[in-house]
Amino acid sequence: MEPGPSGGSRPAEPGPCLRGPGGACQETSAYSLSPSGAGLGFGVAAVLPAGGCGERMGVPTPKQFCPILERPLISYTLQALERVSWIKDIVVAVTRENMEAMDGIIQRYQHKRISLVESGVTRHRSIFNGLKALAADGSKSKLSKPEVVIIHDAVRPFVEEDVLLKVVRAAKEHGAAGAIRPLVSTVISPSADGCLDHSLERARYKASEMPQAFLFDVIYEAYHQCSDCDLEFGTECLQLALKYCHTKAKLVEGSPDLWKVTYKRDLYAAESIIKERISQQICVVMDTKSDEEHVGRLQEMLKNELKHVNVTSRPLCHASRDLQQITLGQCCDFVCINVMNFDFQETRKLLCMLEESHLSILYPVVVVSVNFLDYNSVPFGEKMENLLQIREFAKEVKKRNILLYGLLIYYPQDELKLQESLRQGAAIIAALMKERNSGLVGQLLVA
Repeated sequence: MEPGPSGGSRPAEPGPCLRGPGGACQETSAYSLSPSGAGLGFGVAAVLPAGGCGERMGVPTPKQFCPILERPLISYTLQALERVSWIKDIVVAVTRENMEAMDGIIQRYQHKRISLVESGVTRHRSIFNGLKALAADGSKSKLSKPEVVIIHDAVRPFVEEDVLLKVVRAAKEHGAAGAIRPLVSTVISPSADGCLDHSLERARYKASEMPQAFLFDVIYEAYHQCSDCDLEFGTECLQLALKYCHTKAKLVEGSPDLWKVTYKRDLYAAESIIKERISQQICVVMDTKSDEEHVGRLQEMLKNELKHVNVTSRPLCHASRDLQQITLGQCCDFVCINVMNFDFQETRKLLCMLEESHLSILYPVVVVSVNFLDYNSVPFGEKMENLLQIREFAKEVKKRNILLYGLLIYYPQDELKLQESLRQGAAIIAALMKERNSGLVGQLLVA
């Protein structure tokens, strides 16, 4: 926390130009609390400063726009906030030169409730501009002052609703609240000659994280009173509320996932977490004529391979209706069963449904097309020639962020051989879901 000198003059700040997804400047006005937010009994909005250049990342692209699984990092953060129905408005502060790019992200990934405001040259100035957009009183805007405002970082994509709810309720009661985590390293103070002066007792201190929440009037007044030094060099919003409004923040224990993407290596860690999260639901889709016994056994083996993943099955005719629920926020991968079928009829149908649902806009959807074949029924060469068509399907759907793999499971009469084939098939499917290896897209794997 960086306390600035007290008694500083109120900085002269130009009013923010608020922009909707279309890019046009707007004014701001009052809103009536939506039914989704009525459960809290008060209005809630969020401000995300996203104007940083990411110097510590060491890459030319600002870290909030760095791609993870070909999707900008900030889009994951926006999605996390959008899933919380009682957050009515989300104001994102971005630089003027990135305004168009941010508009494009909002349109491409179909984000809702997002408004853009031009950022300031520092973090505090960006937040202040976001608050001004919510506080301004105009007649042509969809925004107006909420009772509680959340401040969150654009590069913390893993915030969950329960943490947001805790800090918002604590802010409503105490005026300010913030998430904290235990310190990982001991904090030391060096002397002028570069030697150890003293160290802090780690157990007595905590790391300040995001999200933070405030009664809007408290944090807005604090920003109006703070000095130029605060705005230029400060980073801790809770300190401003304490220093200028005498509001002691309630500290809420946060989850381990609240860490901030700061360095290049953090992008790889974030990608790993996102891969894990979007592989938590697998839907086994089959034609009504499929061999339910073998499908059921494969499904049970999948559950054993992926112990923390929800594996369900349903007929292909119901998949279209279920996809509508999946697009509301539940991520899902698919295993499509083709029994004694060489032209991927079921897989083709599923791919058409996925393209119509636009689910793959949000994350790369894995589809494993499983073919159960009795190798005694049709000449081997003819079967393989037909099955290798999956490469052509995979090339096309990969353009739409769908990763298609093929898996051939022989259908022998020997029970032990069949059991082993099913076990190997389940292990291959589990590995494809976990790794999402685009290098294997279109390959026909054999179990």
